[in-house]
Amino acid sequence: MNNQEASRVAGVIAAVGTAALGQSLCNLLEGDVRFDMSCAYLFRFDQPAVLLHDGYKGMVPTKTLSAYVRGGYLLDPFYVACMNQHPAGLWRMSELAPDSFFSSGFAISPDLHPCVSSTHGSLVEELGYIIPLQAHTAVVFSLMKAQNHGPFADAEIRRLQTLAPIVNRAFEAHWRLRPEEPGSAPDAPDSHLESAFVDILQGQLTDAQRYIAKLILQGHSNASIAHLLGISEGTVKVHKHNIYQRLQISSNSDLFRLFIGYISQSGR
Repeated sequence: MNNQEASRVAGVIAAVGTAALGQSLCNLLEGDVRFDMSCAYLFRFDQPAVLLHDGYKGMVPTKTLSAYVRGGYLLDPFYVACMNQHPAGLWRMSELAPDSFFSSGFAISPDLHPCVSSTHGSLVEELGYIIPLQAHTAVVFSLMKAQNHGPFADAEIRRLQTLAPIVNRAFEAHWRLRPEEPGSAPDAPDSHLESAFVDILQGQLTDAQRYIAKLILQGHSNASIAHLLGISEGTVKVHKHNIYQRLQISSNSDLFRLFIGYISQSGR
């Protein structure tokens, strides 16, 4: 470790427990890794996401970040992975995303998904450190690279993996100081339905139908839903038909618009 790197690590240590932690980690990483935006979110089951580090550099509208924190994060593969106790470490978005995620309403929505809120398709890759803190509570520290800069190189990935212990320990120490007053983590209900999804569809769908609607919104195809639930694709299609009928819609896009409408109303 050279003097410059040692100084950057010292900066990370000094920033633990302060709002400067995210930027100090960026200072450590950007010496060897090129990225265009960064962010860190605290994810807890059935509670709003907390933006711990805003490294969007003014490229993401405030209304998009607000919509994401109010409920858009529920469709984020990193959030879903955290709530399903995914192993800690550095992960590509593409490794976590459902099979139809990148064509889903969330992935291409500039009003809800920060990574495409500047110019559609402007970001080709997102990497995130998953740092579990306690049951159904985790921090995700993400780095994003613009399309014209290409994907993260293998050497950059190796460097980021090497620094993973520093990133993890920094956020674990940050959490113990609890600067955001996070409180205790709630128990996950048996239905696996966050309140936002229940609120949107309450009284119109059965529990099974609401769960399938949730999977559709998160970017799962019929085949993926069938695999997750242990049913046939034909049965999934029947469920989707019934969901559409009950909600008086005709497509996944219409379902996403219902979700967007709920998120918009909750911000008023």
